Amino acid sequence: MDKSRCKQQLVFSLLLGLWLPHCLTQTTPSNTATSKPTTTPTPSPSPRPERLKVRLSGYPRKHNEGRIELFYKGEWGTICDDDFTIANAHVLCHHLGFVSATGWTHSAKYGKGQGKIWLDNVQCHGGEKSIEFCKSRGWGNSDCTHDEDAGVVCKDERIPGFVDSNVIDAQVDENKVEEVRLRPVVGVAKKKLPITEGVVEVKYKDGWAQICDVGWTAKNTRVVCGMLGFPHERKVNKNFYRRLKKRAAEKVSRPKVNVSAGGRLYLERQKNNFHLHSVACTGTEVHLAACPLEFNKPNATSSCAGGMPAVISCMPGPLFMQNSGLKKKLKISSNVRLKGGAKVGEGRVEVLKDNVWGTVCDDRWNLLSASVVCRELGFGSAKEALTGARMGQGMGPIYMNEVKCLGQERSIWDCPVKNITSENCQHSEDAAVRCNVPYMGLETSIRITGGRTRYEGRVEVLTSDPNGTQSWGLICGENWSTKEAMVACRQLGLGYANQGLQETWYWDSSNVTDMVMSGVKCMGNEMALSQCQYHKTVSCQRAAAKFAAGVICSETASDLVLNASLVEQTVYIEDRPLHMLYCAAEEDCLSKSAAKANWPYGHRRLLRFSSQIHNIGRADFKPKAGRHSWVWHACHGHYHSMDIFTHYDLLNANGTKVAEGHKASFCLEDTDCQEGISKRYECANFGDQGITVGCWDLYRHDIDCQWIDITDIKPGNYIMQVVINPNYEVAESDFTNNAMKCNCKYDGHRIWFHNCHIGDALSEEAERRFEKYPGQLNNKIS
Repeated sequence: MDKSRCKQQLVFSLLLGLWLPHCLTQTTPSNTATSKPTTTPTPSPSPRPERLKVRLSGYPRKHNEGRIELFYKGEWGTICDDDFTIANAHVLCHHLGFVSATGWTHSAKYGKGQGKIWLDNVQCHGGEKSIEFCKSRGWGNSDCTHDEDAGVVCKDERIPGFVDSNVIDAQVDENKVEEVRLRPVVGVAKKKLPITEGVVEVKYKDGWAQICDVGWTAKNTRVVCGMLGFPHERKVNKNFYRRLKKRAAEKVSRPKVNVSAGGRLYLERQKNNFHLHSVACTGTEVHLAACPLEFNKPNATSSCAGGMPAVISCMPGPLFMQNSGLKKKLKISSNVRLKGGAKVGEGRVEVLKDNVWGTVCDDRWNLLSASVVCRELGFGSAKEALTGARMGQGMGPIYMNEVKCLGQERSIWDCPVKNITSENCQHSEDAAVRCNVPYMGLETSIRITGGRTRYEGRVEVLTSDPNGTQSWGLICGENWSTKEAMVACRQLGLGYANQGLQETWYWDSSNVTDMVMSGVKCMGNEMALSQCQYHKTVSCQRAAAKFAAGVICSETASDLVLNASLVEQTVYIEDRPLHMLYCAAEEDCLSKSAAKANWPYGHRRLLRFSSQIHNIGRADFKPKAGRHSWVWHACHGHYHSMDIFTHYDLLNANGTKVAEGHKASFCLEDTDCQEGISKRYECANFGDQGITVGCWDLYRHDIDCQWIDITDIKPGNYIMQVVINPNYEVAESDFTNNAMKCNCKYDGHRIWFHNCHIGDALSEEAERRFEKYPGQLNNKIS
């Protein structure tokens, strides 16, 4: 395109208030502005053989087991079970990112595959890097049928640093369509994220190509919108885009335009810009590649006769509507939620029934059912349907098993399910999802520098001055905590925050020295630091760069939950003589009035109970302070690793605290564990302290300070509250389940707990009812 033609086009576009890179039907080079940054591959001097792809498929199965399928010469196929050994399974599991195999299966246990049987009589030693290096009859040479398809069972432990995970039942042929995007045409739309309307383009060779809209349906639009993170499609004004195309065509055919060699090249490129036509999705697919497609033939005389590029419009979910300008907002489900996920749009699936939250069993859990959950929560279709409690184990009831959604349902509650029995499912089988979410570009305005790995460093944020000049700046470290660090790590796509640091002098590797943000205060669930509270004008007492905020991020985190039913079962009152409480008084475990008592005579009335604290997360819970700073308490004969580990409070109906206890971490250790899990932490002999995933720390009712001093409390109705890790000293994947509450009735002689539950176990309606006490008057029984 010559300079005069470019100039004419620019003027034309400005007059229309539109920005057309060339025209609607142009093949867009990969280095143009896109909704998501892409990198240009570096050419290699000689072609490399395609890396063998391996996946697990079939039913019924978990994420770490299934029928083995190999992608070879552009086609998925299976392996015959003849001569199959555990050594073969080791090689395959290692290829999939698991540490080893625990077993293998024969005779198509996970169902019969389709297509080629690629390998037969495979014989590995176990140490090969890939199955292709093992002895066999050769590729495609087999005397088997799919009744003999082999499967593997891998140990559910990932190789350290292995990021990829098996996509369950994706049925996506990666050779056809890999990446899809929306290219906005209207100039205003280009400036807002997420992009919700535009031309559908697919990655093709070194650029992007369009899809012919002849026969294009709303079902096709639904699939593309789902891939891009949007739950629903909207009608698009096709006439507007037809007029746009017509004007562009008229402009090209004007006699004043000199069609030079460059112009002819432009017209020639239009012949091959339509890569796809005759798309026929059913609307339930999770990827465009799973739909029946016809590809444009290079020598076709007309690639899209009577049509134009497919243009779609999508409806964003509530989390992503702040910049969309849409008046109508979608309502998301109030009886389905995601818990324990490191990123927005992922987590363990939990459903609400009879005002109590519970989980979903992973038997037959697949992408169709997962997509229904994702869409009803305001996200797109599902990227992954995760099994085996990959997002941590839930607590409470398991409500659903063998969910069989068709994909069009509005809610998982509309899908057929099987009744649950205790023999069917355990929480080790809780289902989870990873949903497609819209690209928001949040990670482009923040970075961390100076760390030893990409998961740690000093936080720097992008700011703009009044002239529009952009530059990087620091965040004041004052009052910077784990909550703020959690948001920063989430914005960067790096998972959870292990720590939020207020001093980062040891990471001074950047020339950025100005403080541009201070007073940052987050709830912890925001998607970006800009959504948190912060000072309008920077105010920082220690403004030197070495006091800037920093983070240490992690893909996994612990999650502590109290066993509420055990508290309810073990509560009682003890009148304990003062002469037996000297040690407890030394550790500040009694109410203030105890200081005025006539020691060693008399007694204190103690509310006692057992507390069993489970780690249901995906990382061990370890004290923030290293053992060098633990404090030895001679009275009890052990080290304290945290100043405050748990708060015990008695509240009146108005929420006012009337009595309290506190629990320093006398010692954090694995009292007991689930079957198959070994203890790692033990306090004896100055041992390591912590709670292993799948284990629990039990403080029995008869341990010192495992109480609340209620000597001064009058009879009445109260609320008992226990809060674990109250100061957020140690990072967790979920802080909403750290509190436990019970209704408490005290008649002056006896005490009862009822309705004990963790803080997020009940519906909002049930929580509101919980705090009302009929017949209560001034904390006395009426």
